[in-house]
This record gives sequence, structure tokens and C-alpha cells, in this order.
Amino acid sequence: MKMPRERKTYCPTCKKHTLQEVHRVKKRKASELKAGQRQFRRVLKGYGSFPRALPSGSKPTKKVSLILRCKECGKAHSLKGFRVKVLKIEEV
Repeated sequence: MKMPRERKTYCPTCKKHTLQEVHRVKKRKASELKAGQRQFRRVLKGYGSFPRALPSGSKPTKKVSLILRCKECGKAHSLKGFRVKVLKIEEV
């Protein structure tokens, strides 16, 4: 899917349609201190192989998260994630 680098859309801070830059959100490293990660490490400890089987109906694509940054006020807000195999953000 091709998407323009800039698009005119609604800014909730300015409360009007403005030109906004599109940025793709990168996944950051998961914190080792979160409760779910601590539980996962505890289950994994002393175990020979992976503790859980992957779900059989797993999705073929990952969700893409985008952030829009307003050119007037500089504030950013995120869009709802959507599934796409390839996302290209292009200059127009």
C-alpha cells in the first residue's frame, strides 16, 4: 500500500483540517520488568523448549501503527492500526 508522506486531515488540537506528516511507529524493546514478561520468564525457566504452541489461526500480517504530526501546532496523534503486508510512505 502506498501512502503520501503528508496529508491534509483533522487535527484534534487545532480543531480544524491541517497538513500533517505521516510517521510509521517502530516497535520498541519489551520491558523485562512488566508483569507478563516476568511471568513468561518464570515459566520458561528450567524448561527444555518453548512453553506454548503458536495459535493455529495466527494472522498472516501484522498491524501497522501510524502517527500524524500537525505542521501548524506540532502536536501528534495516532491513527487506528490496520493490517497491510507492505506499507510505503512516499514523497508526493
